[in-house]
Amino acid sequence: MIIKQNYKEALNLPIFDIISRAAQELNIDAFVIGGFVRDYILERENNKDIDVVAIGSGIDLALKVSELLPEKPKVQVFKNYGTAMLHFKGTDIEFVGARKESYQRDSRKPIVEDGTLQDDQNRRDFTINALAFSLNQHNFGDITDPFGGIEDLQNQIIRTPLDPDITYSDDPLRMMRAIRFATQLQFIIEKKSLEAITRNAERINIISGERISEELNKILQTDKPSIGFLLLYKTGLLQLILPELTALNQVEEIEGHTHKNNFYHTLEVVDNICPNTDDLWLRWAALLHDIGKAPTKKFNKKQGWTFHGHEFLGGKMAKKIFQRLHMPLNHKMRFVQKMVSMSSRPIVIAEDQVTDSAVRRLVFDAGDDIENLLTLCEADITTKNPKKFKKYHNNFKIVRQKIVEVEEKDHVRNFQPPITGEEIMEIFDLKPSREIGIIKEAIKEAILEGEIGNDYTEAYHFMMKIAQKLNLQAVNPKI
Repeated sequence: MIIKQNYKEALNLPIFDIISRAAQELNIDAFVIGGFVRDYILERENNKDIDVVAIGSGIDLALKVSELLPEKPKVQVFKNYGTAMLHFKGTDIEFVGARKESYQRDSRKPIVEDGTLQDDQNRRDFTINALAFSLNQHNFGDITDPFGGIEDLQNQIIRTPLDPDITYSDDPLRMMRAIRFATQLQFIIEKKSLEAITRNAERINIISGERISEELNKILQTDKPSIGFLLLYKTGLLQLILPELTALNQVEEIEGHTHKNNFYHTLEVVDNICPNTDDLWLRWAALLHDIGKAPTKKFNKKQGWTFHGHEFLGGKMAKKIFQRLHMPLNHKMRFVQKMVSMSSRPIVIAEDQVTDSAVRRLVFDAGDDIENLLTLCEADITTKNPKKFKKYHNNFKIVRQKIVEVEEKDHVRNFQPPITGEEIMEIFDLKPSREIGIIKEAIKEAILEGEIGNDYTEAYHFMMKIAQKLNLQAVNPKI
């Protein structure tokens, strides 16, 4: 890996000169620290978030920077944390005073005291995040690297500055951050550090669901999330965070019949879907699509291993996971539930003869999410048999073409009945009643089965036949 040496080039944004001026006027030292420095050295673009540490008041420095900028951006002050933030030309800049920290066993919130730059670097989670560029005029651009962070970047290693047992026990979220960085950067977690995560895994129980789900989201947004989920599994964290997933990591054999390992299959599906979508919630659906298989697994001599109803149960389990991890319980959760509960539908259609009625029902139930559902199902093809792999993908091409044909002809996506309930009440002079529901359902089923087209006239004549069976007379006929 090529490591850049001319670090002054990193500070060529005008904002850094302003911060340097502000620090000099306040007679304090200031440094850029953390992710901006790491990503610059790795030649990864990161101008959206900049962390500045002041040997003094970070709040005062932020206010002085705002005062020196022509735009006078608003400064958000967080007095309880001794931090401040301002937004300038697309970049969030956070200012904090250098500090040292100590922790209590039952909380990840530190007891904070003012400190030196060295104290502040000591409290950083990893050596690669403890690097700092000077913003001081006498040594502008010089780097401070007390723990060999540059060497760790060269060797692609995640390592804690201090004793990893203390680092992870003090703030257990750092265990997930270590795994997240290893996944994002495709680095190796140092052996001592990995062993410390395993020893301290139970400490994750003091971390809130929101913080855990934030890290899981970042792992899922990487190019190869399986790296992170395998590390979570091997360290014991996954069993504590998502036991529904680890329950899939078992293969049983009865009378010579086995089933695939659905845990490793799931990780393949997640990796498969990533090149085809950046949608975080579709990636969540890939992660959870088989969680219903562990509790529904059964064996009988005729069929072997079965997982009947696992999609329906998986959808219900997905909601409980979202609740437990304090994830959004809105349309995002409902989308994941929908994808999980429908995850086998296109596969069944692709394996059987592709009938118009089956495709109509699929499009009707999936609505505008049909493309996402097909993307998920294509990622679900993990067979290592080249002939089967080609066959399954060809079958999906047929399904996609059939969807286009059916949709052009029948318009069932986001289906709206040709005849509304209000019209039915008017035609037959009815008040809201069971008969209206029967007629509407019969029209919908006739359209989906292809008995009639999605057309007002055809639906009207069909309705009259149903009304006759219900002994209803048209009082205000429309045709």
